[in-house]
Amino acid sequence: MNLFVRAFSLLFLLAPVVVLAQVPSAPELAARGYILVDHHSGKVLASKNEQESLEPASITKLMTAYAVFRALSDGQITLADQVQISETAWRTPGSRMFIEVNTRVSVEELLQGMIVQSGNDASVALAEYIAGTETVFAQLMTQYARELGMNNTTYKNSTGLPADGHETTAADIARLASVIVTEYPQYYAWYSQREFTYNGITQKNRNALLWRDPSVDGMKTGMTDAAGYCLVSSAKRDGMRLISVVLGTKSPTARANDSQALLNYGFRFFETRLLYPAGDAVTEARVWKGERETTGLGTRQDIYVTIPRGAYDRLEAQLDLPQQVVAPVEPTDQLGVLRVSLADQTLAEANLFALNAVPQGSIWQRARDSVLLWFE
Repeated sequence: MNLFVRAFSLLFLLAPVVVLAQVPSAPELAARGYILVDHHSGKVLASKNEQESLEPASITKLMTAYAVFRALSDGQITLADQVQISETAWRTPGSRMFIEVNTRVSVEELLQGMIVQSGNDASVALAEYIAGTETVFAQLMTQYARELGMNNTTYKNSTGLPADGHETTAADIARLASVIVTEYPQYYAWYSQREFTYNGITQKNRNALLWRDPSVDGMKTGMTDAAGYCLVSSAKRDGMRLISVVLGTKSPTARANDSQALLNYGFRFFETRLLYPAGDAVTEARVWKGERETTGLGTRQDIYVTIPRGAYDRLEAQLDLPQQVVAPVEPTDQLGVLRVSLADQTLAEANLFALNAVPQGSIWQRARDSVLLWFE
């Protein structure tokens, strides 16, 4: 049985036809590859060469940090752990937090030195602490990439220094950035930190948007001669979070300007709405032969949609439900599908599950409902 319902009280079957405002084309940027995606809904709002394999430079350190965050979450290490700095880490070329060989530095300081100062020395020190060698750690990074669905990403080191086969895509980077924001909010705050001081040396975060746009609270810059100037940005305005990835621009100014153009475009012409929170009842189903006659049906994840501004009143929700639901019913039972659409385009789809267990009813209840079902 198909039940067609409007998503919210604002949507009336007899509402006048509204012509949706046309969304202009996304900015055309000179970057080699880029993507703009809504964090909550996953909707891609702008892209170019987003699946093309490119060198990520220090954007690599997003995965380095993710691997460290997982080790912290799993209880394998703590922020207070003191890491012995090897000569290999100390000698790593490129950007540095200026740790010294044979000293001990806390995991927390190394993370900040890597995230804020983009320290290659800190990256290698963390890699060695977790996996023994940077080579093994890079294999772990690639393993995590596959688990996250980053199928076009391979890591050869923890820093992003040029290496054969060390590559990723704008789409994969956006996926990783979104995971970090969701899963590790307690550590994500470091990505908005404008400067960090270690060993008496203060270095500023290279993400220029942290000074330019108050809605930007992360994430990471990168640069090598081969990769060009790169920037992953995350910004939140009025509850809507966008993530932009810009790879292969010609200057620090270009990567900041391109990222700002993408973010402004997304926030200006789109909006993201939470339609159905996880665990809330979307509808109710009649349950036959049970201890109770109804159970709420809901989703296991929040259902967000990203739509052109002004299109909210035109959203439609379709519920595909079974013709009969007979007890016993368990919360693990899938009892329907929810689809949200706009102008015949499906924006979101999710399975519906029982929100309450409904055991079989008494003999009398089962007998009564058996009779009633004949009339159904």
